[in-house]
Amino acid sequence: MQYDVLVVGAGVVGCATAMELGKYSLRAAVIEAGEDVCTGTSKANSAIVHAGFDARPGSLMARFNVEGSHAMPKLCERLQVPFRRCGALVLCFDEADRPGLEELLLRGVKNGVHGLRIVERGELHELEPNVSPEAVAALYAPTSGIVCPFELTCAMAENAARNGVEFFFDARVERIAREGELWTLETARGSFEAPVVVNAAGLHSAELNNMVSEKKLTVTPRKGEYMLLDKKVGHMLSRTVFQLPTKMGKGVLVTPTVHGNLLMGPTAVDVQDPEATNTTAAGLESVMQKARKSVPTLPGNRTITSFAGLRAHVEREEHDFIIGEAEGAPGFLNAVGIESPGLSAAPAIGAFLAESAAYLVSAPVNKKYDSTRPEVYRPNEMTVEERAAFVAEHPLYGSIICRCEQVTEGEIVDAIHRVPGARSLDGVKRRTRAGMGRCQAGFCSPRVLEILSRELGVPQEQLTKSGGASFPIVGKTRKDGENA
Repeated sequence: MQYDVLVVGAGVVGCATAMELGKYSLRAAVIEAGEDVCTGTSKANSAIVHAGFDARPGSLMARFNVEGSHAMPKLCERLQVPFRRCGALVLCFDEADRPGLEELLLRGVKNGVHGLRIVERGELHELEPNVSPEAVAALYAPTSGIVCPFELTCAMAENAARNGVEFFFDARVERIAREGELWTLETARGSFEAPVVVNAAGLHSAELNNMVSEKKLTVTPRKGEYMLLDKKVGHMLSRTVFQLPTKMGKGVLVTPTVHGNLLMGPTAVDVQDPEATNTTAAGLESVMQKARKSVPTLPGNRTITSFAGLRAHVEREEHDFIIGEAEGAPGFLNAVGIESPGLSAAPAIGAFLAESAAYLVSAPVNKKYDSTRPEVYRPNEMTVEERAAFVAEHPLYGSIICRCEQVTEGEIVDAIHRVPGARSLDGVKRRTRAGMGRCQAGFCSPRVLEILSRELGVPQEQLTKSGGASFPIVGKTRKDGENA
């Protein structure tokens, strides 16, 4: 199959690029190794839209972070994605460390971040009463925000598809070759050709670069473990709370989420396995211990789940993203080492890569570009009167499947039939939050499987939790029609 542009990877950067490619008149496709969009780093991170004060001035991280942060509110409004500009605080616990706080302030000003200032102990505890009394000052960044990363990624994919971009899943790239003016990608789902390839393969992006370029890159998976607290304690913080950064990153943070929980993490441990998303007792203990340095009264017994994500870290003399044409590989555009603030920077990175790709193939503007996605209906956010009227016309939205998150059958059916739509339990969860609540899918999974089976026309035994061999049902306890 031949296209003008191929995007490898359907994470937040790949989907942002695909969305932006929809603005041009060209044939584009996204090739993803997983069974759905948002199956890698983009589904397991801090969900923070960083203001941009931490990155080195003049770096790509600084540029794209600030541009992406500025773009995020309007983007989320246009795509009906939960976003809140809640602000952030970077805590200083010792007067001797105040120069580090002042350095962050100076960096932020150079990067063009608005509203930054240092707040002293009194004002700090007025802003966040539950912050540790040991904190002597903090950098306040009012433009920092929080977003739902999986809803954002899915929404950008839907917008891309609405504008003609095609998606191919379970299509891991096995070989890349240059044949004349075209790149040929051999995948698990056949061969694809295009003059321009965008490498947004996350943890596997260095592998793709090394297939085409003499300048070899190495991505090290950096594991971060997290703990999610129940909504009953979501009121404890209004803003994201950081500690002064170290060379391993921004450290353990505590933040509200757009859905009302509290999130703590991440750790930062380099691993070898790009699939090593297991949590550890030591890692989670470290998260709680360090988080309580910022907020001493955090209740560990309100943890509803823990998880781990992997960041694509590239060890370089000057820590930065690697974005642009790979050395000696014309038309092969890299997005390598996209770790924090990758989520914040994704809209800007996607726009840059799409514009570069469109220029290389001389693509004109798409005059029929649609900037929206299909309407998303969330009965739980309606008034009682609005919900009653809506359910009267759409009865499936009156049947609650996930009690914890109040997700209805109508929302799940809608998530399945969107393009690209959910084909697994986790695909439904990312789009609707069914299974993300207190019981962690203990009650709703059987009903979600029934709905998936009915809507997709696939036997329940063939459905998966997250693609591959992750079958929730492995057999029947009795034959059909047999009495219990």
